[in-house]
Amino acid sequence: MTDLPEITDSHCHLDFPDFEGQLEETLARAAEVGVTRMVTICTKLRNEPSVRAIAEAHAPIFYAAGTHPMSAAEEPMTSVEELVTIAQHPKMVGIGETGLDYHYTADSKEVQQVSLRIHIEAARQTGLPLIIHSRDADEDMALILTEEYKAGAFGCVMHCYSSGPKLAEQMLDLGFYLSMSGIAAFPRSQEVRDIFAAAPVDRILVETDAPYLAPPPYRGKRNEPAYVEKTARIGADVFGMDYAAFAAQTQANFERLFSKAKLKAAAA
Repeated sequence: MTDLPEITDSHCHLDFPDFEGQLEETLARAAEVGVTRMVTICTKLRNEPSVRAIAEAHAPIFYAAGTHPMSAAEEPMTSVEELVTIAQHPKMVGIGETGLDYHYTADSKEVQQVSLRIHIEAARQTGLPLIIHSRDADEDMALILTEEYKAGAFGCVMHCYSSGPKLAEQMLDLGFYLSMSGIAAFPRSQEVRDIFAAAPVDRILVETDAPYLAPPPYRGKRNEPAYVEKTARIGADVFGMDYAAFAAQTQANFERLFSKAKLKAAAA
């Protein structure tokens, strides 16, 4: 157990009903494969207290909070002040997920863009990384993030990256990170793997997005943090690295971007 390479699931949703009554077993399975940290993501701010409680109750779990773009039109619009206040919690380590989703919710694109800019300003003010969801919105995403970055720097990860190579290049040019999910492990995802292979390895994170997008051999089943190890092994192959070396690299990357999580762990 102690010789296992340590790894972090940088994005999961442990408050979702899929894990109700099963969290302890889920965390035990994660520990068995070397997953030492998880960031559980609050997608609707009215659920922040319950997500926070999960992080408070379990040492390996940190959390982030924001309004998911697909919920931006139906949830109350947040404010920079609200997000900054929530961010004072010692285990709150990221702003989001936020972003743009024009696949299912293009009719609310203007509201999504307003929400995104609010989250960006909160990331600037707190120094916490922005966690971005982007789907079928590459042009507007690049425009807004580039424009906002020029107005004032902030850290950012493009979570569950599966957009095109142009957006990836633009985001990497801004110093942002790309997060590899189970999608990269799907047999038909060679284009996604090629995008990651072209990126600097010191800008890569790994995640599950659990309970979604389980990698093989679990595809079609509920995803969980333990399965980030399967995705990381694909990542090691993509970069031509030994698994232990790739895991160590993603750990260093996570701690560089999510520095508050590293500081909290060091103080524990």
